[in-house]
Amino acid sequence: MISIQNTIVSDDLISEEFVCNIAKCKGECCVAGEAGAPLEKGEVSFLEKNYSKIKPFLNQKGTKAIENQGVHVKGLDGDLETPLVDGKECAYTVFSSSGIASCGIEKAHNAGVIDFQKPISCHLYPVRVQNYEKMIAVNYHSWSICSDACSLGESLKTPVYIFVKKALIRKFGEQWYFELTKHAKKSY
Repeated sequence: MISIQNTIVSDDLISEEFVCNIAKCKGECCVAGEAGAPLEKGEVSFLEKNYSKIKPFLNQKGTKAIENQGVHVKGLDGDLETPLVDGKECAYTVFSSSGIASCGIEKAHNAGVIDFQKPISCHLYPVRVQNYEKMIAVNYHSWSICSDACSLGESLKTPVYIFVKKALIRKFGEQWYFELTKHAKKSY
């Protein structure tokens, strides 16, 4: 474990390798699972204020799920999450003609309609963040649907922390990431 500021970081972020292989998995992380993507309170506020701008980038099933459930839901553990479509994909998920899942929020961002890329939990994946009273745990989440990403990361020799560099900086800042990089260079 690595201690940086108020975080405890799993060594797996340095030792494990990962690069999304969307051509193989087709964005399965937007579809699989039993809950929506974790949301922070500020993200919920953003979605509430900007849903009308995001809506044109969503599909009909997603729009219907959001309008029935709200822009967010409370999960079984009480945490804020994105709503699901019929207990399956995230309501913000859209599909290409070849069946690849992607984020409608990110599509709105890429079109310049909003200044928010997507929920930080999605941007960070396969890294998961857990907030505790006095510290934050930063862990690598290994999931079988990402086996192709692990293989690609291994072949490219790309550690998790490098793959999610932009997201880690977005979440924790440049100085935090610099400290992580310093530790990685010393340890591995």
